[in-house]
Amino acid sequence: MTEGDENVQKRKGDERRMALLALLKKAGGPVKGADLARDAGVSRQVIVGDINLLKAGGEPVIATSAGYIYQEVSSVDAGRGMFERKLACTHRPEEAEDELHAIVDSGAAIKDVTVEHPVYGELTANILAANRHDVREFLKRVQQTDSPFLLELTGGPHLHTITADSEEILDRAQQALRERGYLTDES
Repeated sequence: MTEGDENVQKRKGDERRMALLALLKKAGGPVKGADLARDAGVSRQVIVGDINLLKAGGEPVIATSAGYIYQEVSSVDAGRGMFERKLACTHRPEEAEDELHAIVDSGAAIKDVTVEHPVYGELTANILAANRHDVREFLKRVQQTDSPFLLELTGGPHLHTITADSEEILDRAQQALRERGYLTDES
């Protein structure tokens, strides 16, 4: 490949990444990598590389189970997340829905889940659920992909980052988990 060809390829890649970024900003919600690949006329792997380059460049693009999201704020949605708390939980996989409902029914949102893996260390995955609909969609994706919950890697123990408009809402969510027996002694 000549230097001119390399410059053309680089320019095409830069243009594609800027188009991806514009699309993600405009979408206002998750966009599947397969859809981005189809629209850009490239493979899904090229999109993964493009997203990694955008992230490395400081763009707030996050990968979720529902697709890629451009997220300027660290909260689940613009109306939530001024307050944040990490809660240490443990339960069986079949209790996940009840745990997630307890949090969102309290008025808090679930930002992510973290487990401590013996080989890989800390693994964190976005959940981004602010209501029962979000929980239902998350659980549907888990079921459709036949994916295990991260807590299955640890036999139950995991951390959730939850967000809310007030400390009182975080307290209410924490109490709901405590009443159900999902909090570990440290929370």
